Amino acid sequence: MIEFEAPVIDWAVLMPVLVVLAAGVVGVLIEAFVPDRGRRPTQIVLTLAALVASLVSVVLLWGRVATEGYAFVVNGTFLLTPFTLGIQAVVAVLAILGVLVIADRTRTGEDAFAPTAAAVPGTTYEDAAREAGLQQTEVYPLVLFATGGMLLFPATDNLIVLFIALEVLSLPLYVLCATARRRRLLSQEAAFKYFLLGSFASAIMLFGIALVYGFAGTVSLEGALYVLTHPQSQVLELMPALVIAGVLLITVGLLFKIGAAPFHTWVPDVYQGAPTPITGFMAACVKAAAIGALVRVVFTLAAGLDEPLRRDLEVGLWAVAILTMLVGTVAAVVQTDIKRMLAYSSIAHGGFLAVAFVGFSETGAQAVLFYVLAYGLATLGAFAIVTLVREQDADGVVLGEATHLSQWAGLARRSPWLAAAFALFLLSMAGIPLTAGFIAKFGVFSAAVVAGAWPLAVLGVLASAVAVFFYVRLIVLMLLTRPAEDAQETEHPAGDGVAADGTGGPEAKEEAPAGEGATRTLAAARSTLSRASVVVVASRGPATVAIVLCAVGVVLLGVVPQVALDWAAQAATFRPLQP
Repeated sequence: MIEFEAPVIDWAVLMPVLVVLAAGVVGVLIEAFVPDRGRRPTQIVLTLAALVASLVSVVLLWGRVATEGYAFVVNGTFLLTPFTLGIQAVVAVLAILGVLVIADRTRTGEDAFAPTAAAVPGTTYEDAAREAGLQQTEVYPLVLFATGGMLLFPATDNLIVLFIALEVLSLPLYVLCATARRRRLLSQEAAFKYFLLGSFASAIMLFGIALVYGFAGTVSLEGALYVLTHPQSQVLELMPALVIAGVLLITVGLLFKIGAAPFHTWVPDVYQGAPTPITGFMAACVKAAAIGALVRVVFTLAAGLDEPLRRDLEVGLWAVAILTMLVGTVAAVVQTDIKRMLAYSSIAHGGFLAVAFVGFSETGAQAVLFYVLAYGLATLGAFAIVTLVREQDADGVVLGEATHLSQWAGLARRSPWLAAAFALFLLSMAGIPLTAGFIAKFGVFSAAVVAGAWPLAVLGVLASAVAVFFYVRLIVLMLLTRPAEDAQETEHPAGDGVAADGTGGPEAKEEAPAGEGATRTLAAARSTLSRASVVVVASRGPATVAIVLCAVGVVLLGVVPQVALDWAAQAATFRPLQP
């Protein structure tokens, strides 16, 4: 009889993830036992405290991991390398800022989440829940669980644990995407699309893991690398198609999470339909975690490929990078909805990130770390500002976000500081000098040149030049264009926020006086929209703090980036010692 020997677990190594997941469990208990009045502040304090504790844990582990090269639990089931800690630090920082935006309330006293997300839009049940003042505080434990999955995603050597981390981060996001207070049908449609396409991507990735196990006999990345490089295995000679198919299928599953083309089709619809604070959280944090996992998996397995298979993998990454930059920049030019424009901008940035790791070098890993931090700060700040620019009807009732580009005309006259901050974030995304985006793009293009992929760098520069157009167009609209003087002349194109069946669109009745919500007809709602004006609502604090911190970060990383670049260089070692 074989006796079971319990593994020795170094719990300190697990702290960055454990503290967040444990806080998520406590958050669920808070929903059950804490009275309604104290539930929301308790959840916010718990969420922020857990994320700060996770960031502190990463900082405390840095010296140990940087000295030893790696720290692992149960034979690499949980594996910390300097690169992993760098990604976890970025995710934790961006998650803290994202939670500040999620927790914000405007002068209306309401947040971005429906009182009952499962209610059918427009029903008396939803109206009753709104009038009763119900709050959707379950979003905070869901955010914690999603963040815990993001922290685990790049921190494992085991492909099964990698898949579990993918599901842990994805499932809460599927729910969060369906919780928007306004445009309820659009929000539920976005969640369904994200769930359906995400399930396909997860299945593809799981199939790739099965193929890796088929040729390596293990689901360990380092174990698979050992099999590929061992002279007696002859795997590359006997099963080259199986090897490259397994690597490519896993890569496809990870590329889906960063929104790289041709696996990007979910991004515009989900970003537009999800609650705007959740959109910003996803755009910044999920991309950082997925890029970290992609670098960890692809760089490790690519090290074991022979020259022909490695070239095949590089060709695939070249194609993905070029197509992603092309789709993101060209499609963003023709968008009239600001959230969809930022969604296609996110796709383009996924292409710029793909440029960095085509050479599988530590220079590329360094560029990726700096890029996800710079992009995350800019995109979180941009979506935080979008939450504050709202429509308002003739009766003074504040509606949903003003997402049509024409509604942003003259924003500088309504709120000069907000327009200036948004312009700063857009300039950073465009890669203009003295912003973090310029240093980030210079880093990824330099990594491509060092790897010999200079044509890809040239295409990236051209794509960046095209992207400048739609960023500057919006800046000109905000700063130099006069706002509409007559609210009745505000343009609301067909299909922008109103579903074709007449049941979706901005829920104009959601902040209407009690008793009016259930009686408004579709014609009245459309009439209200046609008379809507644009107003910048005042934040009650958290979103303003997030915007200020993001703006400061974008400026500092652009003007004095050396500290962050040195940190990224130290963190660029992403593989442990070879077995």
